[in-house]
Amino acid sequence: MHSDQEVNFLCDQNLGRLAKWLRIMGFDAEFMPFWDRAKMRSATSCGRVVLTRRKKMVDQKGFYVVDDDNIMNQLQSIEKRFHLRSKRRPFSRCCICNIELVSVEHQEVHDLVPEYVYSTQETFAKCPSCRKIYWKGTHIAKSIDFINRIGGKQ
Repeated sequence: MHSDQEVNFLCDQNLGRLAKWLRIMGFDAEFMPFWDRAKMRSATSCGRVVLTRRKKMVDQKGFYVVDDDNIMNQLQSIEKRFHLRSKRRPFSRCCICNIELVSVEHQEVHDLVPEYVYSTQETFAKCPSCRKIYWKGTHIAKSIDFINRIGGKQ
């Protein structure tokens, strides 16, 4: 796989946590809550990699079998296989909807976030789909540390 090529994923019903972490890292990672062959065919025809725990899919074109239960090991394996380290864009996608976040003006979130957050944070982003508001709270440092442990700093 060419290293400059963007990689998009479809995670099967056993990999919801993995989908969320791929999104946190900035990757397009759809989640499939139930086994759906039509969705998988559509995904692979569009160039998505289907991530699955089903070992019988190991030789299927467009599939990657995730054979570890540990989230850190799963991410390390995927990052190594698809050369993702340099493509990370942490906190650029909604971890719920998988949509790219957009920056919003400080005053736009006044009534949408807690007063303390509004008074202590300068930058905010919003999901255009679910409208969730994001800011650099205390969880960011822990998330960055986790991401850095996957395979080196960006």
